[in-house]
Amino acid sequence: MLRRLLRTDSSATTLLIRLSVGLVFFTEGLQKFILPAERGAGRFAKIGLPAPEFLGAVVGGFETVCGLLVLIGLLTRLASLPLLIIMLVALATTKVEVFVNDGFWELLHGSRTDWAMLLGSLFLLIEGGGRWSMDHRLYHPDQR
Repeated sequence: MLRRLLRTDSSATTLLIRLSVGLVFFTEGLQKFILPAERGAGRFAKIGLPAPEFLGAVVGGFETVCGLLVLIGLLTRLASLPLLIIMLVALATTKVEVFVNDGFWELLHGSRTDWAMLLGSLFLLIEGGGRWSMDHRLYHPDQR
């Protein structure tokens, strides 16, 4: 099972997607703790989510830890799954209202980062961490 999670493509360019997805999630997760009123519990309360303090900490924790795992390429597939779920929930809870109130084009404009993170997470879930990842080093210990 672990070997299946560590299996990854050999593409060097996967690093670019891993760095962008990991860095965005890692820094956004940290901000939920550093700026809770703007990015964490306060934001969740503003959009009407239940238990905003709890959700702020849980989402911030997952974003920080999974973002860091993606950055170093360790258990990339496993770390990408919660990030994918976070993006699906973010789109459903914040962008439906934009579509209803402001229309299709405003939805597209306002959700471009959400779609990039969603698709980047999906890519990493499918392909793994790539050649320059801890997953690759652990899966291919003889190729150091």
